[in-house]
Amino acid sequence: MFHVQSSIKWNEETIIFGLFQKTSSFDGPLAELDQKLEGHFSVLVKEGDISANRKEISKVHTLGKISAKRIYFTGLGKEKEYDFDAARESFAKLFKSLQKDKIQSFSIVLDTFTSEHVQVNEAAHALAEVLPLSTYKIQDYKQKSNEPERNINQVTIISNEDDAEIRSSLAVGSAFGEGTNSARTLVNMPGNILTATELAKYSVDIAEKYGFEYEVLEKEDMEKLGMGALLAVNKGSDEPPKMIVLKYQGKEEWTDVIGLVGKGITFDTGGYSIKPKDGIVGMKSDMGGAAAVLGAMEIIGKLKPEQNVLAVIPSTDNMISGNAFKPDDVIISLSGKTIEVLNTDAEGRLVLADGITYAKHHGANYLVDVATLTGGVIIALGTHTTGAMTNNEALFEQVLEASHECGEPIWRLPITKKDIDKVRSSKMADLNNSPGREGHAIMAGTFIGEFAEGTPWVHLDIAGTATSSNADDLGPSGGTGVMARTLAAFVERFEV
Repeated sequence: MFHVQSSIKWNEETIIFGLFQKTSSFDGPLAELDQKLEGHFSVLVKEGDISANRKEISKVHTLGKISAKRIYFTGLGKEKEYDFDAARESFAKLFKSLQKDKIQSFSIVLDTFTSEHVQVNEAAHALAEVLPLSTYKIQDYKQKSNEPERNINQVTIISNEDDAEIRSSLAVGSAFGEGTNSARTLVNMPGNILTATELAKYSVDIAEKYGFEYEVLEKEDMEKLGMGALLAVNKGSDEPPKMIVLKYQGKEEWTDVIGLVGKGITFDTGGYSIKPKDGIVGMKSDMGGAAAVLGAMEIIGKLKPEQNVLAVIPSTDNMISGNAFKPDDVIISLSGKTIEVLNTDAEGRLVLADGITYAKHHGANYLVDVATLTGGVIIALGTHTTGAMTNNEALFEQVLEASHECGEPIWRLPITKKDIDKVRSSKMADLNNSPGREGHAIMAGTFIGEFAEGTPWVHLDIAGTATSSNADDLGPSGGTGVMARTLAAFVERFEV
């Protein structure tokens, strides 16, 4: 899709420039453009027909004055305020406009999108990441018209800077965007189509494509191993559960292993603690954690960092039948810890308990779990911020830094001794899975931490951020693919 060249070929149909708010005259490529347009560009800017305001898109037809048919200008605002996030937002607005205008190929003068705070390689990364994100279309099941779709399929990058560095940044950005889109597609899939079996098949396809080792445990395997928590959640279902494991080895020795554990509940009725009719719609997205982990593994497979990564996805749906688990049941987890079930709608922490224990069995030295876990985190933090908890400051700081870099904010919630005492307060078992409504997001994370034990661990609750009810410049409503990029960036830059 991407082609890099050092100079502008003015015979392209569509050429794109970035435009800062300036009081001085133009220089570089913009000065060259003004000269070719016989000063009309300066006049149009001065008169306000071309806007340099941030995220404003202006289109000018050249009417034969140069060979290029049309020029787009992306307003970047004040240069001193232009940073990587601003670049990402500006590219998103631009690509949305190009998609609406059904532009399939264009040249973009990348050097006009740089500043003191955004080097050309960063601009290249932002461009390549945002292109697939902003133009993503939901894969629905509607009947299609015979009219062929017109999507962006060729981009010429124009820059005087180092070709190799730009190409590398384009590859990284593209991998991040495409991996996120893969996660979005999984989250949007209906639960009758994306069963645990289909999720396992998808995972195996990724493993075979990128050369990962993999393992898929069947129900019989889980019974032999004693995965009582995952099996309990599956009891009401006609669909078999799967424990999915992918291994990427980027080092000679299987040491310093990063374990990514994703909740893979393909549909959540709540079980006998059934959700209300309004709350049950959309529960196909309850495997958003699994989607984030698989999106991250796709990025990792493309970029091949020098790290060891283990992905573990416990997957089932949570249904109701005469055989389903019930409140007051006591179950035995893979770790051996017994759990009193007080809420069958608190099933995510149960499957994660066995997932985390199994990740440790496979040698995970560091753990990050990702889950659409609690409505409580939405009450606490809204729909733009992911909740986080940890037992290790240094590990959390690395995840936090990655989240900032990727524009996916997280906010840490506490774990106190009183919280631990609450999840250990059962009269019938070692733990209870739901001490009450108060601090529900904290209770869930604290419960999972009981299975991480002494292993450095970060918990990410994406219940509020895994889906969006509104479209924005970075994509449509529906699955967001949140944390796929953060996890991949965390892995890529991880330091022991």
